[in-house]
Parts: sequence; C-alpha cells; structure tokens
Amino acid sequence: MNEPAAIVARSLTRTFGKTTALTGLDFEIMRGELYGLVGPDGAGKTTTMRILSGVMLPTSGDALVAGHSVIKEPERVKEKIGYMSQRFGLYEDLTVIENIHFYADLFEVPTKERPPRIDRLLGFSNLTPFKDRLAGNLSGGMKQKLGLACALIHTPQVLLLDEPTNGVDPVSRRDFWKILYDLLREKITIFLSTAYLDEAERCTRIGLIHAGRILLEDQPALLRRSLDIRMVEIRPDNIRRAARILEEIQGIAALSVYGDRIHVGLGKTDSLQTVSGALESRGIRIDSIREIIPSLEDVFISRVARHD
Repeated sequence: MNEPAAIVARSLTRTFGKTTALTGLDFEIMRGELYGLVGPDGAGKTTTMRILSGVMLPTSGDALVAGHSVIKEPERVKEKIGYMSQRFGLYEDLTVIENIHFYADLFEVPTKERPPRIDRLLGFSNLTPFKDRLAGNLSGGMKQKLGLACALIHTPQVLLLDEPTNGVDPVSRRDFWKILYDLLREKITIFLSTAYLDEAERCTRIGLIHAGRILLEDQPALLRRSLDIRMVEIRPDNIRRAARILEEIQGIAALSVYGDRIHVGLGKTDSLQTVSGALESRGIRIDSIREIIPSLEDVFISRVARHD
C-alpha cells in the first residue's frame, strides 16, 4: 500500500484585491522528501508557505498537510508542522535556552520530555556552548539555527522553511544544510523556499515557480537535462560587449551572464560557428567555447522567457 503524501496542494489560488499571488498550484510532496520551491522575490513562495502553515487561507483550492486540510483543520495542521518564516519570532532579550523553553511551552511539550529533546537540539545545532547567550547577541547563522531548534522542539512531521538561509554567510549555510540532511535521514518531510539555485541542487525534488505558477517540477539533474535547446558556454575577453553583440543575433533562445562566462541557448539553425563568427567579426577574442549541460538557472530563465 502506498504511503500518503505529506503535503498535497490542489488548485491552490490566492488573490489580494486585484493581484493574483498564486494561480492553481498543484503538487504532492512525499514523506521524507526535501522539496525546494525555487523562484525570485514576488514569485509566490512566501504566500505558499503561509497557506501550508495554516497562517493564511487560500482564496480557492485546498491543501492537505500531514493529512489535514489547511481550510477545515488549520489548528491540526499547526500541531503537525514546524514553521520557520523569513522573520522567525525569536526573543532577542531571552537567552538561547529560554527561547527554546518558550516554544516548548507554546507547543505544550511535556516537562519530562524536554531535557533530552533540548540537549539533542542544542547538540544538533552546535548551540550548546551558547545556550546562555542572549539571542540578540547571536550571529545571523546562529539565529537561524536557533530558529530551527525552536521549530523542531515538538518533533513535527513536516518542516516548512521560508528562505531559511537568506542573508546567511556561506559557512553557516553549509552547517544549516548539514542539519537538514540529518533531519531527512529521520524521515522528516522538509519543504523549503529559496531564491538560491545552487541550494536547489541539494533538494531531492524542486518546483520552479514564477508569477504564482509552478513552471517545472522534477529532480534537479533531470530538470537540467530537460531543456530542449543546445547550450554553449563562452569565455570572451570583453564580457559586456560580447553579451550586447549576442543579444542582436536573431534566433538565440537564451542568454545569461555568469561572471566571466556567457551561456547561450542556440536556436535550431544556430551553431558554435555562428556564435563564434558573430563575436570574432566584431573584434571579440574568444578564450574558450564549448557545449554544456544547462544549469538550473539556464532552465529557469528559458522557461520564464517562454511563459512571459
């Protein structure tokens, strides 16, 4: 018998006056998955999170989280989830341990169960040496780890994380992801949103969201191979001028600049020679040019261009 999905969204729609934030979202997330909702600011990620957490009602459609409807049973949903919003409600004038106890009180965690849970969460997040430090005196990365510990104090079935590493330094991001992988081994379902496409690569499955719609959904590696155009990476001696020249070529399917490289999606009649010839004829020296597997950003930009 198949295990029921941890999260099911059906025709999830949300409007704010004349603005439509979400349009008919449909997706299923299985127990033990790490699913990433990936998209730019304003795409609908936070609205989706708030609906799934029972904080906000959809305008139409419904979602089941841990088997409970966000419309009919929002309080039951809240019992089953850990939710870390972009601005998680830590109390900066309380210590690390006092914040955790506050959330244990909030979720009515039995007193006898608290010591082992708290010790484990402090060790888990490497916060044990800082348990008596005021939350307001923690670094950004440590605050995120404390927020995660507070969200986990009642042992939720589903963890909802809204851009959890936004603004966090690279070392803290790495540590945060290590914690998520440890949770995944315990079969906790993790649903997170991010604007970082490098983080999306770490998820078991992702949905690319734009303007309130999920454009594509699959494993990251499969999505990268799904683009039905050939992608070329060029390293020119003048990146800005080369990009302007390439934008003038009719039929180019996609174009993105990454530091000293340009990714070019070839049209049906284009070739490496077409692209290199256009640049060299205008005095651009090409240090290297090669065909590549598209990045997730290439896939996203290409699909957004088609959608718009």
